[in-house]
Amino acid sequence: MDMNSFGSPGGAGKMDSAKKGQIMEEVRTQIALANAQELLQKMTDKCFKKCVNKPGTTLDSSEQKCIAMCMDRYMDSWNTVSKAYNARLQREHNKH
Repeated sequence: MDMNSFGSPGGAGKMDSAKKGQIMEEVRTQIALANAQELLQKMTDKCFKKCVNKPGTTLDSSEQKCIAMCMDRYMDSWNTVSKAYNARLQREHNKH
C-alpha cells in the first residue's frame, strides 16, 4: 500500500509541488514568529530583572534608560551571534 503525503493511502493525499511549497513557507513563517516571540520574551525578562529592583506602577527615567540600553545590547548580541551562526551554516553547506 502506497502512503503519500500526510499518511494518506494511495493517490488521494497527493499534493502538487506548489501546494507543498506554500505549506512549507507557512510553517517557516510560523516558526520565525514563534522564535521572535521567544526572543522578545527572554529579552524582556532579562532586562526587567537587571534594571528594575523595586517594581511599582511606573518605571522611573533611570529604569527606562537601563531597559532601553539593555534591549539594544541584547539585540546587537543576538544579531552578532545569528550572523556568525548563519555564516558557519553556509560554510558547512558549501563543503558538501
